[in-house]
Amino acid sequence: MVETEAYRSKDDPACHAFRGKTRRNYVMFGPAGIAYVYFIYGNHYCFNIVTGNEGSGEAVLVRALEPLEGIRLMRKRRGRNQKITNLTNGPGKLCAAMGINTEYNGVDLLKHPLYLCRGIQINSDMIGNSTRIGIKNAQEKQWRFFIKGNPFVSR
Repeated sequence: MVETEAYRSKDDPACHAFRGKTRRNYVMFGPAGIAYVYFIYGNHYCFNIVTGNEGSGEAVLVRALEPLEGIRLMRKRRGRNQKITNLTNGPGKLCAAMGINTEYNGVDLLKHPLYLCRGIQINSDMIGNSTRIGIKNAQEKQWRFFIKGNPFVSR
């Protein structure tokens, strides 16, 4: 993962859980470490990781990743002539390349088929932050985090 955005229910009107639990966002209120996947704008999926305590409604949107394996399959899903830096540099692109859809909503990310594993450790001075992208509410929050200079970051 090279870019993420944080969302909290208590003080964040941009968060899906801000107004409480619904049929769409109930997964956000589950335990940390499960996937929250939703469909947006009629054509994109977004992959989030539930991060808060059970009942809190908090998650982190995975905005971009640096592909290390499975690049041929990602190109098949996104377009054979796709530049590698354009395969997963945005939440919708990432889900398309990885084959993530709402079938993964609620899955435990410590088990197959979709799981998180330990990455490489980086120094904190390599992490940048800014306001979140593509939202109307709570635009002032500096809750977007990314690896500085990484060519796979969305923008």
